[in-house]
Amino acid sequence: MRELALAIFEANGRLVSAGNDLVAHLGLTSAWWQVLAALRYSPVPLAVASIARNMGLTRQAVQRIVDLLAERGLVAFRPNPHHRRAKLAILTPAGADALLGAERAVASLDQAIVDEIGAARIREATATIQAMVRVISDRLDGPDDH
Repeated sequence: MRELALAIFEANGRLVSAGNDLVAHLGLTSAWWQVLAALRYSPVPLAVASIARNMGLTRQAVQRIVDLLAERGLVAFRPNPHHRRAKLAILTPAGADALLGAERAVASLDQAIVDEIGAARIREATATIQAMVRVISDRLDGPDDH
């Protein structure tokens, strides 16, 4: 388990670093790109706390990123019918374009990884990591966090 955890930490560091390099010309960082992707691929608009929880980041860090993205017109806010003060973040058309640019910028690296490792092994690794997240959440999160 420790070897897997260390490999995940290493992979995360390399992904963030490579992401920063590959999307810098778009005026993005990996963190900004992550938030844009979280909003794009969520079936519903998300509050900052939900984005933070899903990404394993602090609410304050995600709030700073969302505010910067909003200043640049990549994210907008709408009222949250479930929580008056926690507005929902939504992707703007400019944000969707920025995300598409980021995804295009990393497409050749993504394809190289798939070509080298294989789609089946990537699906298996994804399922394993998702199962790990469920176990960790079940063991460490309070009942109100599910």
